[in-house]
Amino acid sequence: MSSPQARLRPAAPAAHRLADVVASFDRLEVALPTTQDRTDDAITGWASVEVRGATMDSADVQEGDLFIAVPGRRVHGATFVGDAVAAGAVAVLTDAAGVAQIASGPLGRSGLPVLVTADPRALAGSVAASVHDSPGSRLVTVGVTGTNGKTTTTYLVDAALRAAHRSTALLGTVETRLGDRSTRSVRTTVEAPALHAALARACELGVTAVTMEVSSHALALGRVNGLVLDVAGFTNLQRDHLDFHGGMEEYFRAKARLFTPAHARRGVVVVDDAWGRRLADEATIDVETVSTHPGDHSGDWSVARAVTASDGVGTVVELRSPEGAVHRVTSPLPGSINVSNTVLAVVLAHRAGVPLDDAIRAIAASPGVPGRMERVLERGDGRPLALVDYAHTPDALGLVLDAVRPVTPGRVIVVFGAGGDRDRGKRVLMGEAAGRHADIVIVTDDNPRSEAPAAIRGEIVAGARAPGSRAVRVDEVADRTEAISLALRLAQEDDTIVVAGKGHEVTQEIGGVTHAFSDQEALRATVRHERPGRLA
Repeated sequence: MSSPQARLRPAAPAAHRLADVVASFDRLEVALPTTQDRTDDAITGWASVEVRGATMDSADVQEGDLFIAVPGRRVHGATFVGDAVAAGAVAVLTDAAGVAQIASGPLGRSGLPVLVTADPRALAGSVAASVHDSPGSRLVTVGVTGTNGKTTTTYLVDAALRAAHRSTALLGTVETRLGDRSTRSVRTTVEAPALHAALARACELGVTAVTMEVSSHALALGRVNGLVLDVAGFTNLQRDHLDFHGGMEEYFRAKARLFTPAHARRGVVVVDDAWGRRLADEATIDVETVSTHPGDHSGDWSVARAVTASDGVGTVVELRSPEGAVHRVTSPLPGSINVSNTVLAVVLAHRAGVPLDDAIRAIAASPGVPGRMERVLERGDGRPLALVDYAHTPDALGLVLDAVRPVTPGRVIVVFGAGGDRDRGKRVLMGEAAGRHADIVIVTDDNPRSEAPAAIRGEIVAGARAPGSRAVRVDEVADRTEAISLALRLAQEDDTIVVAGKGHEVTQEIGGVTHAFSDQEALRATVRHERPGRLA
């Protein structure tokens, strides 16, 4: 069990005859043993094989697994069939190229059952669901997609579901939590076999409701195949991941897949932007709409008014239901983006079966979300308010900075960078967003990965210094700890510092090397050694 995902599998999986698995899918055929190998004994041998799990990762293989070998960017998964069999795999599902690779190797005449289909990745979810007895059908399931707000919304939905369920699960960017057992997530949405295994484990642990983030990559790559959500939610669509999708239209199409009968029974869509309105029109499942700009009543649910809460940070919202009743909803987080996230979470939880008033109370009392408008330093004793947020798109960055402006008597200071080997086009836009919405901009490294860090910073700085910038100061500091230290030295008590881009992350990748790094810990450590206001 070398992979974290191996710990998120059922402890007592049921066994299924391979012959029954094959019979359940008309797109599956037996490629090996070959026709000439199919004596009565050979047929009896492969057909009676018992499968207890499924995986696409040879490092996750356990005894009795079906190994699903799919084509990868660099090598075909069939390359690792030998490792999978050595670890206990009893059968393989792959495509024609994978079959050819296996047949030409030492396992080609071993009698190993090899199933073939044209697109094993597309079928992996349904096969894994079958192997695990369709665990999603035994759970209340809520999924959230969109560019920004997925993590915050899922945490708020989970808080509401816990008002009606003794034990819940949360699957997303920050963590995979099954009941009271949590492990750090490896990606926003895991591969389909790992997803169904985690859902099966959740059922074993007594979980009855699951909330999950659904990324556009997951939808494009079939990671949620085989699961039909009870309720799907959409936050917004803004520029991101265009290095993968190619353009906004393709990005939208990937998100829209969630709002089809193959993936969800009903949907809740925020219609504050044109993409949301289009999605509501084009969805092929029943959809309720939510408009969260105060006074805009175009949605089935709408926000009549939003004011700052008594704690000076959260927001109190008057939410009008489709029946016309007005409900008082408190968002524990600041800013218009969190009004949207909170209202969406209320409606999603309610449509998942939580009484509306219970959902509202539970969300108001929910704790903060890791790395999402997370308050790391409180204002006082000469220190500024300092928050960490995952904002890593131009729109998200602008929204976060706007959110802290009303609770900032002084200046807004932002520290951020942009990831390497990702959408280059958004870098100058992020710089422009910082320049328009912050008073002091400090550009530093995020995860440069294999790119030259200075080149990334240069593109951002150019945007921050573009015409229309309100920033009185733009600094470039390569080392992220030094950048945070500069922000603290510049800040006075009335100021607010936002360290953006990494949020919950605890590593930084530079030149292909991963280093331990946390914005939260850097802030705390720096403030112990720096006296704020020294350079103000």
